[in-house]
Amino acid sequence: MTIKEIEKHLLKLDVRSRARLAEKLLHSLNELSEEENERLWAAEALRRHRELARGKSKSRSAASVLREARDRLK
Repeated sequence: MTIKEIEKHLLKLDVRSRARLAEKLLHSLNELSEEENERLWAAEALRRHRELARGKSKSRSAASVLREARDRLK
């Protein structure tokens, strides 16, 4: 199974399940070395930049993202 396939499957989970998974994944990053953590975040930033540049995703303000997150958790 590819990362894209896993991602597609996991994004179908309800909001609370995704939040729990995100928390566990973020916690697991604390176990990485600082160098590995920086490498992974840099790779993610490049991936997101490419998606924006290709028009595959749209940027959103932090306020908009936080507002949506709060609404979903209600």
